[in-house]
Amino acid sequence: SSFLLSIIHQPSTQPNCVRSLFYLLLLKYKLNHLQPHTQSLESSRMSSYLTKAANQLPSIFSRRVAIQARQSSSFQSVGIAGLGLMGHGICQVAASSNLHSSVIAFEAEQRFLDKGKERIESSVSKLVARGKLDQDGADKILSSITYTTNPDDLANADFVVEAVIENMDLKKDLYSSLGGICKTETIFASNTSSLSISDMAALSGRPDRFVGVHFFNPVQIMKLVEVIRTPQTDPIVFDKAFQWAQDIGKVAVTCGDTPGFIVNRLLVPSLMQAMLMVDRGDASVKDIDLSLQLGAGHPMGPLHLADYIGLDTCFFIVEGWTEKYPDEPAFVLPHCLKKMVEEGNLGRKTGKGFYNWDGDKRGDPVA
Repeated sequence: SSFLLSIIHQPSTQPNCVRSLFYLLLLKYKLNHLQPHTQSLESSRMSSYLTKAANQLPSIFSRRVAIQARQSSSFQSVGIAGLGLMGHGICQVAASSNLHSSVIAFEAEQRFLDKGKERIESSVSKLVARGKLDQDGADKILSSITYTTNPDDLANADFVVEAVIENMDLKKDLYSSLGGICKTETIFASNTSSLSISDMAALSGRPDRFVGVHFFNPVQIMKLVEVIRTPQTDPIVFDKAFQWAQDIGKVAVTCGDTPGFIVNRLLVPSLMQAMLMVDRGDASVKDIDLSLQLGAGHPMGPLHLADYIGLDTCFFIVEGWTEKYPDEPAFVLPHCLKKMVEEGNLGRKTGKGFYNWDGDKRGDPVA
């Protein structure tokens, strides 16, 4: 009895569930050793202990309910529309999480569907070869994905992530179609890196059930996901999408529907400033990149990064921003960028941009 009391009277040393157990154990001890001449006093004490134990239990149950709520926040069926560079990675990560009863991979054309499937299979095979995944685990991931070119197969998905190319007309057609196909409860999410979430939400016909989930390349490795809300997004819908990003193993951050969200709003204008320095002849390509690497601790310089991303991608992002926000001084198209895109020199993907490239291997700056 003295031992149990000593533990109970140290409130900072035990979690509520343990303290409740000790209260109940003490109650049992008292009942077993109750003497007739002390019955009234002990009954009062036991009532006090029982009340304390009962007061501790709600927090235990509420914590349990919270855990169950988090566990049930993930969607049973998830659809991925678009299996390109980003989409195949999102599909693989969703399937690898083991959270979903089904993962549906959709592409409008069979050739793109086949290419996305090959990318996923190749990526999973590399994990097995490196000892990071056993064959049973690999088979489970691959067998959980259903590949289709029929958009009707997304009808019962709880959550659909769109990852098609950055073309608003294409996205408009897709969302108009999916809005009529998917059940009313389905939440839509776009992986766009630069287009307006609000504009796409309006096209979907369900702006309250629409968010952005911006992953980074390569999806399988990069931890960050920007989860974007609009003024029309239902808070519960946003919370479910945010929790899903966490549940699949990512670090989620919140942002409003501002151009480029957090990362690209800061990153892309800095790339443009580096290109403006090239336009003005302030410094060489090599020295600009070297300065940001050694002076700011960047893993690669801004011009190297622009080549790696794709100069056409950089161009289309900023072109869209300058058209929609003509008074924003941070959004500007450098002459050297326009010239290289016009000439078809798009960086790594074409073998020539600010640098010469041999596949993924960067060479010297272009003379």
